[in-house]
Amino acid sequence: MLTLDSLTAGYGDTTVLRGVDFTVAGGEVVALLGPNGAGKTTLLKTATGFLKPRSGKIWLDGNDVTGAAPYRYTRCGVCHLPEGRGIFPSLSVRENLVVQARGINLKKSLEDVADLFPVLARRLNQTAGSLSGGEQQMLALSRAYLGNPKIILVDEPSLGLAPRVIDQIYEVLARFVSRRVSLVIVEQYVQRVLDMANRVYILSSGQVIHSGAADELDADMIYQRYLGVES
Repeated sequence: MLTLDSLTAGYGDTTVLRGVDFTVAGGEVVALLGPNGAGKTTLLKTATGFLKPRSGKIWLDGNDVTGAAPYRYTRCGVCHLPEGRGIFPSLSVRENLVVQARGINLKKSLEDVADLFPVLARRLNQTAGSLSGGEQQMLALSRAYLGNPKIILVDEPSLGLAPRVIDQIYEVLARFVSRRVSLVIVEQYVQRVLDMANRVYILSSGQVIHSGAADELDADMIYQRYLGVES
């Protein structure tokens, strides 16, 4: 589905990613882990066209999309949910959904969202920026759900959220998996994402220092061996 081949990227004079190889198969869940500053967010931005690589290749479904504009990635079925939600804060919840639902049945779309997150059905006329952090994340996931993507790259989906809301977010992520949507998840709660993932990549200083099956690792091992901290 997605392949990064010897990818190097950065900002200005700063190189962040250095020769990264990264693959995601169709229907696969990949956990992308690493310490702060490791390059996780940069990898997601580069893999979705928001940051052009300095060298290397990006392949989607076997097609070379290196350097293409972000809308080209979207047309190929790529969805990027950045840290900070990626919604239109000045628009209402309904308007956010209408933008995403162009070309599909709006009534059915709103019913689907109400099924995913009933609270959003009661917030349709509220501006998205006035929602709680958890509700904004729900809206971001709802917009992704309506877009029918092939692969979603999610940056810190549980950041700043209460445990109950995190449970809801992961229930919806599981729905994507049941639809054979590929997921790449950057997550601070390591064991939570390991429980869902098929494979794990660990970044450090912009390089992959580990890749392998998720069931070969646990959170304690990752914290102690790769992140250098106690769990």
